[in-house]
Amino acid sequence: MRAGGGMRKSAGARVGKALRPALCLALVACGTDEAADGPLTAEQRLDPQACAECHPTHHKEWSGSMHAYAGEDPVFRAMNARGQRETNGALGDFCVKCHAPLAVEMGLTKDGLNLDEVPAHLRGVTCIFCHSATRVTGESNNPVIRADDGVMRGGIADPVPNPAHGSVRSSLHDGASLTSSKLCGSCHDIVTPNGLHLERTFAEWKESIYALEDSRFRNSCVSCHMPGRDGVAAEFEGVPLRRIHDHGNAGVDVALTDFPEREAQRERVQLALNSTLLTELCVVSVSGGADIEVYVENVGAGHSFPSGASQDRRLWLQLVARAGAETLLETGTQGDTEALPEPGEDPDFWVFRDVLYDAQDEITHDFWAAARLTKEVLPAPNGALPGEPDYVNVHVPRRYRVIGPTPDRIDMVLKLRPMGLEVLQELVLSGDLAPEVVAAMPTFTLESTALTWTPETAESRVSTYSDRPALCVGLNGQSRRRTAPGR
Repeated sequence: MRAGGGMRKSAGARVGKALRPALCLALVACGTDEAADGPLTAEQRLDPQACAECHPTHHKEWSGSMHAYAGEDPVFRAMNARGQRETNGALGDFCVKCHAPLAVEMGLTKDGLNLDEVPAHLRGVTCIFCHSATRVTGESNNPVIRADDGVMRGGIADPVPNPAHGSVRSSLHDGASLTSSKLCGSCHDIVTPNGLHLERTFAEWKESIYALEDSRFRNSCVSCHMPGRDGVAAEFEGVPLRRIHDHGNAGVDVALTDFPEREAQRERVQLALNSTLLTELCVVSVSGGADIEVYVENVGAGHSFPSGASQDRRLWLQLVARAGAETLLETGTQGDTEALPEPGEDPDFWVFRDVLYDAQDEITHDFWAAARLTKEVLPAPNGALPGEPDYVNVHVPRRYRVIGPTPDRIDMVLKLRPMGLEVLQELVLSGDLAPEVVAAMPTFTLESTALTWTPETAESRVSTYSDRPALCVGLNGQSRRRTAPGR
């Protein structure tokens, strides 16, 4: 729902659309135009279908988003069920207060185990939850304060008065304001009951160049995850063209069961991934073989990559080096249905993720048991220059040595799974997840990272890894930071 929608259609015009379900929700009482055009009640405002009457495009986009899916997601439900069981209920509302915040607020669930009994329109992150937010009192675990006053907050400075609800501009909802990232960050930074800073997306963004007020780089969460376009905030006569925003909120997660807009959601994710990373591939001749140098740089994400549930994400390098018919090096070529190696199992396997350790310092996939973590993720570009105390080198290297002939062809690309198959398979074995959900987990190819190296296509450079002459393809060691897209 966007603040600033214009006049809703009269009852007669709506009847002409065959009394859609949303109409029934919008009617305060049947029989008169005046009653039909009255303000939405508090109960009606809770249901996104009431928003669809005036904001059909935004509602359609939201309906396929992970916000809409948050309370339905079988992986969330499986993890929550297992966590509640293994902590004897101590997990409480830790998961569900972000995945179904209204259900928690209204006392309909305390632990998320009874979500099937909660009305569908109160599961997930809904229109009213975001657009009634007035304050954010912290930086993690959903410290959002709402006002149930019939006023929808949005990013439009001069909303058109309408009889359905009040409308007001709020900096928490205006993507042109960096303040808006506080609202997103409130649920996208997570600290476990053990005190472990598990998900750090907001903290990562705050340390990036995109959190600076410098207009060359400034990007709020909305700038990337809700790209702007010209359109109307409400599709009714008299509403002017505005800068409105996509409500699909694409990240990397996708619906794994039958759900609205499923293909559109995956297309949004793929589109975002295609411009997130850049790579460079160099070959340095050495005695008895060659060094293959791979560089990966995050240029498109306003936070580390992968981010969010980085302990579950899997971003990895797939690389094959050949000399004629001989394969000199092959790593990361697992098929789409194959689980990936755990840390230490394959020294050549290069994966970007967090690794959780329990109190016995054993690797675990269970966040509720995690006592510490190590991270190997790609940092976001920051504002410091080389040599300054806060500088972080975002041109991340890895070197492979091959013995014998020098490669005459190398193919590489980065792959991403929103969640590792090995994590999902544990949930299947514990009886909390259906096996068909695992089979639905996609493997994305990041198109911007695909490189093919041959001596003929490479150019001479100086290796930034070893300061030696090299033949390279791809990114020339220079950060290509993306400016704000489509505000």
